Amino acid sequence: MSDTRTRKTTRILVVGGGYVGMYTALRLQRRLRREISRGQVQITVVEPQSYMTYHPFLPEAAAGNLEPRHVVAPLRRVLHRCTLLNGRVLRIDHAARRATVRVVGAELHEDGDREVPYDRLVVAVGSISRTLPIPGLAECGIGFKSLGEAIYLRNHVLAQMDIAASTQRADIRRRALTFVFVGGGFAGVEALGELEDMARDACRWYPNIDAGDMRWVLVEATGRILPEVGAEMGRWTVEALRRRGIEVRLNTQLKSAENGRITLSDGEEFDAGTLVWTAGVKPHPLLRDTDLPLDERGRVRVGADLVVVGLDGVYAAGDNAAVPDLTKPGEFTAPNAQHAVRQARRLADNLVADLRGRPRRPYKHAYAGSVAGLGLYKGVANVYGIKLKGLPAWFLHRTYHLSRMPTVNRKARVTADWTLATFFRREIVSMGEIHRPREEFSLAAGRREPSLRR
Repeated sequence: MSDTRTRKTTRILVVGGGYVGMYTALRLQRRLRREISRGQVQITVVEPQSYMTYHPFLPEAAAGNLEPRHVVAPLRRVLHRCTLLNGRVLRIDHAARRATVRVVGAELHEDGDREVPYDRLVVAVGSISRTLPIPGLAECGIGFKSLGEAIYLRNHVLAQMDIAASTQRADIRRRALTFVFVGGGFAGVEALGELEDMARDACRWYPNIDAGDMRWVLVEATGRILPEVGAEMGRWTVEALRRRGIEVRLNTQLKSAENGRITLSDGEEFDAGTLVWTAGVKPHPLLRDTDLPLDERGRVRVGADLVVVGLDGVYAAGDNAAVPDLTKPGEFTAPNAQHAVRQARRLADNLVADLRGRPRRPYKHAYAGSVAGLGLYKGVANVYGIKLKGLPAWFLHRTYHLSRMPTVNRKARVTADWTLATFFRREIVSMGEIHRPREEFSLAAGRREPSLRR
């Protein structure tokens, strides 16, 4: 290997353990297996969590169709030939070839920030939710990008139904049964579809709540939803949601959410107990604390070979990179899982090619289409121009994403969950206590019991 002529060990640093980070490291540890065993290559992955979340399955985890632990891949098990460093990268100084990392729990033992040197760098920090300065949004809203948010929303929706079933005040009941989702992309539509389907199914166990008592509202600033499935299927999805009693507000914006009081750009105001924000993403802010070249949207500039423009030994892909779309000259690839997984493989192969003195290959993939789940047995798809809806689309959605789920272990567990769900109804238990684990004990520890002495 060319690098080992001047250095005994080539240090590869992968920043981020999401789609791109995990799949890149996984492919590297396979293709460089011999070099790793000989100590010629060392791969370090920096990620705050010890798992990779498969985001397309988050809606099903929120609805109770899948066990939450089954929609994540444990990084320590999957990347057993890599070193996993749990922490956050604060800065990247490529001129000095080092990254500053704050390890998890550093505030507890004053470990301080660690300087991690590298020879090759893979930037895969992904994206975060793109928010707007809307009054009340930070206090009342919740996103839908993490497993924690999905679990919280499931418990929250069921808890709101508990509140509505237990109160005698009409205003509290109406507020509890009003659910607002902002953003008509995959995350918003799929989360809304699955959670509404779950809540509708749960109504059978709430004698005083009818499905018609609930109000589900989807707010989209543009004139269409799910643009990835095409205009025709997007319109069909709007009609399908409206047939279920879901209000789809197109060309509408959220103006305020102070104290749970929703104000829309069309002038309507109402109270809501739930506000979910899924209106787009933006590149991770870490990128601003690097000396890497960025475009006007804050993404790392890369060539078609996924190497950062003007720099040697730095690679990037996924949501945090502006990857040229060779199938559409002048455009960039969309920030989705379909591209991220494929880009990770190409990135890893090009990195190995550099180490072995071989030519790189450009990333080129024609977008195959998209599939979306809208609840149990409901879906929409547009794949290679073939348009499907309802049960066939739902089946295709599950089949496709099951095939993309990493590890045989997780594939088997997801399949088992679906099989059991065929014979048993979804659980409707709200376990909101898990979000406040110390509350009960704190109350007990602070409570003064009456003295037994006289």
